[in-house]
Amino acid sequence: MSPTGSSLPRRMLGRQLRALRENCGITMDFARETIGVGKQTLWRMETGQPIRMNPAFVEKLCTIYGASEQTTSHMLGLAAETGNTGWWHALDARTADQCTLYLGLESTATRVVSFQTTLLPGLFQTDEYRRALIWADQPRMPGAEVERHIELFDQQRALLDARRTLTVDATIDESALRRPVGGPAVMARQLTHLAKCAERENISIRIIPLTAAAHTGLRVGAFILLEFPPRPTPHLTDPPVVFVRGFTGNLYLEKADEVHRYRRAYTDIERSALDKARSRTLIRRIAAEYAP
Repeated sequence: MSPTGSSLPRRMLGRQLRALRENCGITMDFARETIGVGKQTLWRMETGQPIRMNPAFVEKLCTIYGASEQTTSHMLGLAAETGNTGWWHALDARTADQCTLYLGLESTATRVVSFQTTLLPGLFQTDEYRRALIWADQPRMPGAEVERHIELFDQQRALLDARRTLTVDATIDESALRRPVGGPAVMARQLTHLAKCAERENISIRIIPLTAAAHTGLRVGAFILLEFPPRPTPHLTDPPVVFVRGFTGNLYLEKADEVHRYRRAYTDIERSALDKARSRTLIRRIAAEYAP
């Protein structure tokens, strides 16, 4: 097993270490001197380059950056994952917040490609819809914790307003539109919002009607493909990542052949979808059916 393993947890850890340092106003020189490494080593850590992430260094940096106990635990969990050759990120004591991990990737992506079979994409969910999903999954979750999750997803949706350069391509099975999450009134407002999102130039939303024949997506299942901006130095450019949500953990795929297979699957899935104009018409029609 390679000591540097999958690049994804390294990249996520490096990005968050840099954000913590910059947010508290600590210089690179002070940080590297504190853990006794050279400038090049700290740069490699913060940019997710192939380097062994020493947990003792990560913990010391979290201390001087004033990171919370939860954040430190999360960072140490990522450091432990950097030795793995693949990455199934399971829910355990080291990984405090799955949402934060994914949002960290999505916040730097330039293109988000999504196929959803039963639920609407997170970027387009209203607070009411998201709240109903949380309560259905975890009915005993305290209200304050529910609202913390809602705040995270509000930040996610804000990407659409703050970053017009972000391209979003979503293909959604009609069944996701017809499942009354939160009840008819919530769905009427949710689908009205979805139709408005579909009018934006940087967003493509296409619906696979229930009348469509069997297609590749039925076997592949829901997934999200994230693409990142190129950098002047090619080897520093983050490779694309496929994200697959699971019940006990989330799967992050970054191998070129894996990403290629999902790209090809998405192309096949799109062949079963309505075009953008007819998709908007269908969304509005179903929204009207929900309306009182």
